[in-house]
Amino acid sequence: MEKQNMQNRNPLKPIGAPSAALALFTCLAALLLAASPACAKIKVAASLTDLASIASYIGGDEVEVFSIAKANSNPHFVEVLPSYMIKVSRVAIYLKAGLALDQWADAIVEGSRNNKLDVVDCSGGVAVMDKPDGKVDASMGDVHPQGNPHYWLDPANGPVIAEHVREALTKADPGHAALFQANAKRFREESDKKRAEWQARLAPLQGTAVVTYHSSWVYFAKAYDLRIVGMVEPFPGIPPTAKHLQELVDRIKSQHAKILIQEPYYGDADPKFLERETGIKVYRFTPSCEGIGPGDFFKHFEDITSGLAKAGG
Repeated sequence: MEKQNMQNRNPLKPIGAPSAALALFTCLAALLLAASPACAKIKVAASLTDLASIASYIGGDEVEVFSIAKANSNPHFVEVLPSYMIKVSRVAIYLKAGLALDQWADAIVEGSRNNKLDVVDCSGGVAVMDKPDGKVDASMGDVHPQGNPHYWLDPANGPVIAEHVREALTKADPGHAALFQANAKRFREESDKKRAEWQARLAPLQGTAVVTYHSSWVYFAKAYDLRIVGMVEPFPGIPPTAKHLQELVDRIKSQHAKILIQEPYYGDADPKFLERETGIKVYRFTPSCEGIGPGDFFKHFEDITSGLAKAGG
């Protein structure tokens, strides 16, 4: 009896072998299919949520996307964490804002040790504003030698970014080139339609004098014909002095400025002072979209448009 039990426990005994072989083959096939490059999604990292959202739109179901900076954080200053390096070590594409905005991304890319990483500067082809003349030094504050880097806040630059994304995705996955091309075309068409709608809704504000806290909004102001007559910061990144705030009070009154646009990561004390002294209305918007889904880039402008349209009504 003991001998018979030993035989039953023998792993080499061929009882039920066809079923076991079939199960083994099924498992191996599933593993190979999951590991197949043809089925794997393209992993994309982006410095900003705006770039990530556009990548989600162009890549569709063929991409996995994440952003380093968050919408409610200052994109100029991001703490470089080892966890970011680990995440970027596993991606195929890194989307940079460029124009020296996200210099912190260089340390993340270098620390990732990802030799196959395609680093894409999404600012290429943008009509850059506020390029400084002559030498740039610390006395000028956080001035970027290559020009103002907040170009994504002109929705017309969305398709420019989308084209960089399309090229990078096509390079990484030529088999889905037609899909990326179709999505980029659809993005451009949707962008054109929405821009016309936003222009119409903000038309009553054309020529309106506005104040901004930081220099984030120059592209947005140009896109919608708003006149920036002053900034809470005397120089980018430099906190205001009492003298500067008083000068700004006088300018707001003389220019009849009615809107102050403030980023949420700056303190409220100075804008509230200006509001008390002049009656100017403070509007708080994030310079970047809240999410990284395919429609979040457009939703961001929809939210800003809806907020500012009240000032023109």
